Amino acid sequence: MNNSKNLDVLVTGANGFLGSALCSHLLNLSANVKGAVRNIIQSSNLTLLNEEVAVGDINGDTSWQNALAGVNTVVHTAARVHVMSDTVSDPLNAFREVNVAGTLNLAKQAVNAGVKRFVFISSIKVNGEETTSKPAFTAEDKPAPSDPYGISKYEAEQGLFRIAEETGLEVVVIRPPLVYGPGVKANFLSLMRWIYKGVPLPLGAAVHNQRSLIALDNLVDLIVTCIQHPAAVNQVFLASDDEDLSTTDLLYRISDILDVKARLLPIPTKVLEIGATVIGKREFSRRLLGSLQVDISKNKELLDWEPPVKVNSALEKTVEYFMKNNCCKD
Repeated sequence: MNNSKNLDVLVTGANGFLGSALCSHLLNLSANVKGAVRNIIQSSNLTLLNEEVAVGDINGDTSWQNALAGVNTVVHTAARVHVMSDTVSDPLNAFREVNVAGTLNLAKQAVNAGVKRFVFISSIKVNGEETTSKPAFTAEDKPAPSDPYGISKYEAEQGLFRIAEETGLEVVVIRPPLVYGPGVKANFLSLMRWIYKGVPLPLGAAVHNQRSLIALDNLVDLIVTCIQHPAAVNQVFLASDDEDLSTTDLLYRISDILDVKARLLPIPTKVLEIGATVIGKREFSRRLLGSLQVDISKNKELLDWEPPVKVNSALEKTVEYFMKNNCCKD
């Protein structure tokens, strides 16, 4: 990254999975880094930051004045994240409050504070849910979000580009698929636990799907590229490791690194799909059995960017953290 010592970056969600890794990387590059968090007490892992700012809940009324002081770049990673089973009465409104109103409020205040570039971490869900029997998603595809989370991210993107057109703010949108790496939670962590504990998994019938993932280190590297690259202005980029895996292949790679035998039962995919629908786990089964592929040709051509870390190396780093931190325990 050029002139990183003159780069003053605000990272929102600085104590999150992505935000903390990004802050650490930027600090290593000698950038000046502010971290915005909901509550200072929750951010003990950010002691090396140049400055931490507590902003409270993110919505259309959040004050970002202190966080934006002296900043020329914002990377907005904070969001109301997608969950498998949302319990709120109106999920779309809840997502919009944080991901749309909160994002656009930040962007407008950033313009007033003199911020030059705004990098928004969106989601591949803006493109759609799967590419089974379809070409890989590209950044030029017509968006087709179908759930409240994806819809809210797309609406935020649209609002940001309107602000860019009206004010000259440089907006960059990045849409990652599933991100994995040291400290990963949710479904990826569950898969590692199940394999480590020898839990029989009904995925031994050679699931031939193809899924694009992105390692945390690769996503951080792409974000850093987008922070300063002149060709990134007002563009959308998809993110991936550029090596797609089937679910079966992923499970076997994880088991090899763990040095345990994966217990995969040969149950036909169609049977699994029907069973998952019956028990209300259709979305989870779609992630395990369906395809979601991402084409990052635009990144290579426009940014001269390719993922610096290979999948096996990233998986080894993820599993190593898992073992060292007793993540195999419930």
